[in-house]
Amino acid sequence: MGYVGALRLFCSLLPWLFILLSSPSPSQGKPGYGSEYRYPFIKRASTFSSSSSSFSTSRADRAFDYIIIGGGTAGCPLAATLSQKFSVLLLERGGVPFSNANVSFLQNFHLTLADISETSASQFFSSTDGVLNSRARVLGGGTSINAGFYTRASRRFIRKVGWDEKLVNESYPWIEKQIVHWPDFGPWQRAFRDSLLDVGISPFNGFTYDHMYGTKVGGTIFDRFGRRHTAAELLASANPQKLSVLIYATVQKIVFDTSGKRPKAVGVIFKDEDRNQHQAFLANSPKSEVILSSGAIGSPQMLLLSGIGPKAELEKLNISAVLDNKYVGRGMSDNPMNTIFVPTKKPVKQSLIQTVGITKRGVYIESSCGFGQSKDSIHCHHGIMSAEMGQLSTTPPKQRSREVIANYVTNKHNLPKEVFRGGFILEKLANPFSMGDLKLVNTNPDDNPSVTFNYFSHPEDLKRCVDGVRMATRIAQSKYFTDFTGFSRQTKEKLLNITVKANVNLIPKNPNDTKSLEQFCRDTVITIWHYHGGCHVGKVVNSSNKVIGVDRLRVVDGSTFRESPGTNPQATVMMMGRYMGSKILRERLGAGA
Repeated sequence: MGYVGALRLFCSLLPWLFILLSSPSPSQGKPGYGSEYRYPFIKRASTFSSSSSSFSTSRADRAFDYIIIGGGTAGCPLAATLSQKFSVLLLERGGVPFSNANVSFLQNFHLTLADISETSASQFFSSTDGVLNSRARVLGGGTSINAGFYTRASRRFIRKVGWDEKLVNESYPWIEKQIVHWPDFGPWQRAFRDSLLDVGISPFNGFTYDHMYGTKVGGTIFDRFGRRHTAAELLASANPQKLSVLIYATVQKIVFDTSGKRPKAVGVIFKDEDRNQHQAFLANSPKSEVILSSGAIGSPQMLLLSGIGPKAELEKLNISAVLDNKYVGRGMSDNPMNTIFVPTKKPVKQSLIQTVGITKRGVYIESSCGFGQSKDSIHCHHGIMSAEMGQLSTTPPKQRSREVIANYVTNKHNLPKEVFRGGFILEKLANPFSMGDLKLVNTNPDDNPSVTFNYFSHPEDLKRCVDGVRMATRIAQSKYFTDFTGFSRQTKEKLLNITVKANVNLIPKNPNDTKSLEQFCRDTVITIWHYHGGCHVGKVVNSSNKVIGVDRLRVVDGSTFRESPGTNPQATVMMMGRYMGSKILRERLGAGA
């Protein structure tokens, strides 16, 4: 092998050595990172055996107090909390994050999102607007594929949704003590922080989880070695005697007893990794529940597949209506994001979101860098993490033939090196007024529904985007960034021109993209994966998140939100799982629970 070869092999194994060296020892009582599933209660769905062929005679030995559909950002803390007192079955359609290097390491963040295979931890979809997007398909949900930034919601949001502030302030720290870290604050983020302050996004609030106007540094779920810690690790707090987690368990539908005055959830039907079908039952108690925690795409989709939604739309797909509710799948929102690409003369260390500017104009400003220069970046199709240019960026993934990619590689080599070095200033609308909807295209739960977000259909959203792009451009022109990048101050037109090519969506570009900021916003819009809605409180669920019109069914995830909490929602969605679990226990067992 030789010295150089041995050195390369050693360097390639360093990330795994960090994992092994930092794993708990057997004497600590917790499985180490060497275990693929980590926890003994996580098993493949094929290991499950139904005790009865009929839901009308469910067997007590295989019945559960709670069945949670979706082991994601909210589902994992919810399951861990409920298992303290009751039996819980958690069903996750994907695999585990622990042994997946693309999920586990910050340096591979873009690779999971670029992987559009059926086994990927992220499931690619494109909204009808032409914006490329992803949804999680792995235990831990969005926390397994996101940019890792951790920051709480505003007090205004907490009060608006009607949550108990005392319980909220107990639930956030429960998350933070287990998986949240200080960021490894590097030169790019320092230049970005100073530039935010330079353009007037002040004061500087230092490091804080709190939502405060001005510039702040937040937490992250990546540790100092660049290793991701997901919501799946919150399962370590579960009662292992009362929790069963099945991976590769794709729920087909929720089953209802419709013999009474109101439909009542009695269990679920799911398929395992071998496509064999199983049934899981709820215990025979009026307080037992099926809880949907499948996210803003999965939860309304599952309600529709189970017969809850607009009756006329259900009948078109031969789905028997259990409850006619025209609001299921309505009110879908995605926070539109536009970016300014900032090239650098030298390669930059990869950095995800660590700093944010919270403005009073309804705009958040964040930044990431270093992913476009990766040797693997040719496979990426998301503008946030790659500085891709040329024809591949506007070629739909299914049309990327070998010939197209080969031609792209040739063209790519002719581009200046600096277009793959640098990062993005990210401008995101806080609370968009524009809304869309979600509709089934078939009855296969593996397939994506049709989703429309109607970006910038409301004029106020477009106005705020223009303000945000102007602000992001000024940040890129700040002396702190010019000192860091090694380039002289770029004109607005040049920055916009570079960015038009770097952003990736399926929206046709216009010749006046760099002349009209309104057109720039429309044509270069991308997502930061903070979509929400589809099961709004007061329309689909009540204030306790119970589905209106049926018994023993609840929704606990971001599909119930009318706005995305904080600058980045994962902290609040995880907190929501803990919060709702604690609230359910208190209501069922009394205030002392």
